[in-house]
Amino acid sequence: MTSGTEGVVGVADRLKVAIAAGGTAGHINPALALAEELADRGHEVHFYGQPTRLEATLVPQAGFPFSPIDVKGFDRSRPWTLIQALVKMKRAERTLGADFAQSGRPDVAIGFGAYIELPLINWCHSHGVPALVHEQNSVPGLANKTSAGKVRSVCVSLPVAIDAFRDRVSAGTQIIVTGNPVRRSVIEAERSRGRASLGIPEDATMLLVFGGSLGARHLNQVVAGLKEQLLSRDDLYVVHSTGKGEYDSVVEQLALGEQEARRWRVMPYIDNMGEVLAAADLVLSRSGASSVAEIAALAIPSMLVPYPLATADHQTTNARYLVDAGAAVMMADDRIDEPEFAKSL
Repeated sequence: MTSGTEGVVGVADRLKVAIAAGGTAGHINPALALAEELADRGHEVHFYGQPTRLEATLVPQAGFPFSPIDVKGFDRSRPWTLIQALVKMKRAERTLGADFAQSGRPDVAIGFGAYIELPLINWCHSHGVPALVHEQNSVPGLANKTSAGKVRSVCVSLPVAIDAFRDRVSAGTQIIVTGNPVRRSVIEAERSRGRASLGIPEDATMLLVFGGSLGARHLNQVVAGLKEQLLSRDDLYVVHSTGKGEYDSVVEQLALGEQEARRWRVMPYIDNMGEVLAAADLVLSRSGASSVAEIAALAIPSMLVPYPLATADHQTTNARYLVDAGAAVMMADDRIDEPEFAKSL
């Protein structure tokens, strides 16, 4: 037993934790927040995800080991795609089994809601390894609803999600409201450090625009169309994260001159989101669960435009938690082309 450091555990108490999270930062960042805390407490954390998705970049950047597995979701409007998805799922389970045979099986597994969790939860269920899942959104996704009957605990960020799991869990499975984990780099971020990293004066007004890790085309287009109005305010700086797939088109639409570019920073993705959030006076964004949690953690005023095609319109439900608390205003995506949006912003 090591002594003298709070949270350090003995060798016998050290857990080997397998985490599956992927697809978008909304799934990955809460998983990284949990992994940070587990590692600080002396446990060993290993991530599993897809080699071509965002997790393959973010997880190694955060310093955690990452092993690739290949899965595929299916299109519910095309039922025949389920066959290929199931075949890949079984292959992924065999890949995990081979990895565990070589490196040692985990003591516990955790899924964060994307399809990537399914082979891990299935393998653990069939091999007696305890597992849990975490649901970030107000309306649970299909992966977590599928996994719920095979885990010891279902953790939810919002109480409204509890009812969706009641008929899906096994006897003895706990459903616990935990909130949504937020990374330490966000919690500990400071406005002055964020301003310094961006080169934005302390007394200027900063608008942060982002649509999630994959971007938001409509939101990007509307904000770019307001360039003249926004930059007419001499003290206003805009930091605009477009999403990697939208970056080139936004840069082309904005056509920023040299002087304009000093006050309108365009980037495909924000790696240091904590510092950038802390630097902002106002956030304009979608209302994914992780975005809402991080905005709330730093108490930044926000204007939220829920993604209209989110399952069961869950981003609107997410946004209402801030709106009802007086911390945000919300506008539907189909109204942001109207003058009222520009006026509110």
